[in-house]
Amino acid sequence: MLITANLPINRDKFAQEDQILTITGATWSDYQGFESQEYPGYRVSYLNGEITIVSPGRNHERIAEVINRLIIAYCEKYELQDFPFGQTRLNASSQAGREPDLAYAFNSDKDLPDLAVEVIFSSGDIETLKSSYRNIGIPELWVWKDNKITFYSLEQGNYIVIKSSKILARIESKSFVEYVNRGITESPLVIKKDFLLVI
Repeated sequence: MLITANLPINRDKFAQEDQILTITGATWSDYQGFESQEYPGYRVSYLNGEITIVSPGRNHERIAEVINRLIIAYCEKYELQDFPFGQTRLNASSQAGREPDLAYAFNSDKDLPDLAVEVIFSSGDIETLKSSYRNIGIPELWVWKDNKITFYSLEQGNYIVIKSSKILARIESKSFVEYVNRGITESPLVIKKDFLLVI
């Protein structure tokens, strides 16, 4: 098959860094035919005839896990029902598809999440992420890159930067990222305790 012929990526060689494989000239059928369960831990996406496969490094996964724990802690504190999507493949038929690092619906279960979270650790393009999620129709997108986190809200078909989440109203990007970045060297348990004191 076009895609699997280039796999597996060497996960052991670069434990700290993400590894990225890009396949151009791919079709939507190629993307649909990629069975990610055969390669657990990989993230696959499709946009404009290009398939991108990411093998997240350890630090990527640590950052994503801290974000996940802080979101869940917020929901527990404020009794906000959350419905996690995890890395469920999200599609806009024949246009765009992504497997996010994290995704959630809130208040009720839905066909699409209210929030998607992406970690770009060693390489990746924010504009491509935004194009994909705009096509899919995700209301809010958080992107962590270079020790910063940016919150985007989908307004009239375009993402605009927002300082505070519209969905998790007490979370501001500037203060939130300080807790997230501690995840490289500290236990999420300690970070979560500190976070809950200030929200």
